[in-house]
Amino acid sequence: MKFQLISKDKHSKARAGLIETAHGPIETPIFMPVGTVGTVKGVTQEQLLNDIQSQIILGNTYHLYLRPGTSILEKAGGLHQFNNWNKPILTDSGGFQVYSLSDIRKIKEEGAEFRSHIDGSKHFFTPENVMDIQRKIGADIMMAFDECTPYPCDYHYAKKSMHLTHRWLKRCITRINETEPLYQYDQTLFPIVQGSVYKDLRTQSAEFIASMNCDGNAIGGLSVGEPTEEMYEMTELVCNILPSDKPRYLMGVGTPANILENIALGIDMFDCVMPTRNGRNGMLFTTHGIINIKNKKWEDDFSPIDDGLKCFASLNYTKAYLRHLFSVNEILGLQLASIQNLSFYIWLVQEARQHIINGDFSTWKKGIIKTISERL
Repeated sequence: MKFQLISKDKHSKARAGLIETAHGPIETPIFMPVGTVGTVKGVTQEQLLNDIQSQIILGNTYHLYLRPGTSILEKAGGLHQFNNWNKPILTDSGGFQVYSLSDIRKIKEEGAEFRSHIDGSKHFFTPENVMDIQRKIGADIMMAFDECTPYPCDYHYAKKSMHLTHRWLKRCITRINETEPLYQYDQTLFPIVQGSVYKDLRTQSAEFIASMNCDGNAIGGLSVGEPTEEMYEMTELVCNILPSDKPRYLMGVGTPANILENIALGIDMFDCVMPTRNGRNGMLFTTHGIINIKNKKWEDDFSPIDDGLKCFASLNYTKAYLRHLFSVNEILGLQLASIQNLSFYIWLVQEARQHIINGDFSTWKKGIIKTISERL
């Protein structure tokens, strides 16, 4: 994997870049739709590629390990072949999912013991086997196995957890170095900065992660309930430490405003389930503001869902029609809302990139946040 900086904003830390992978380029800043179990909910790969114009999607190690299982994925030739997605894929290590199973998991030095949320069966993740699983999945970018701390989090627990994450990272790197990709293309490992909302821990973790000299770096343990300002404070602190010549990925973030503010702090990559999850509940992100499509006010509004996007679904279906689909519980409504929101997120980061290149990102950001945050 190679990363090239294309342009920097003069009035913030925002940057436009280009990541080159075996499955194609990724223009940054980028938003990555979440395809947890090998699919982005309600959206076909053709729609992702042609309508939404996604450049990369996510898969999740925990979920793919449980279903369909690594033996099926290996027989298929990896996730790219299995789900017919020929652009880059990033896989989360499963650390966040194990964290979310707080009542049915145990964290040890060796790894994490947990019970499946599907059938209660017992499993054990270690840094080594998580690397092996991601080899079998075949992701272009693999995440290191880490422990994600909750919020609020006791300082001493956050410190202990951070050091465990660092020890696990060394084991991940060792495993990657002693194994080979299974599908004749390179895979890249991203380590994850932890430390909760404590400045000294985040500083220490960022310095340690930077010293590992991996091809890219991630920031985890944010967007887990902490105040937005604390997220920004931690992000700014870490971005000032992580190397500027490598991509920075802020995991699990977030709202459109969150994304723009974190781009301004130096983040290049984002993912979040919000576009599809909120869309399935009738909340639409548009270039004009936020819409609750279930509201009666849209019942006879025959204007396009969003005339500010080039997306087919956004331009060729009306708000009235989409509201009707929701009112009769038609599955097409969930699909169209998901496509609209993902298209909006991709449009937003593409616009941010262009304004960084044009040199007016900071001015544009102030105006667009106000517009897209308005409730219509």
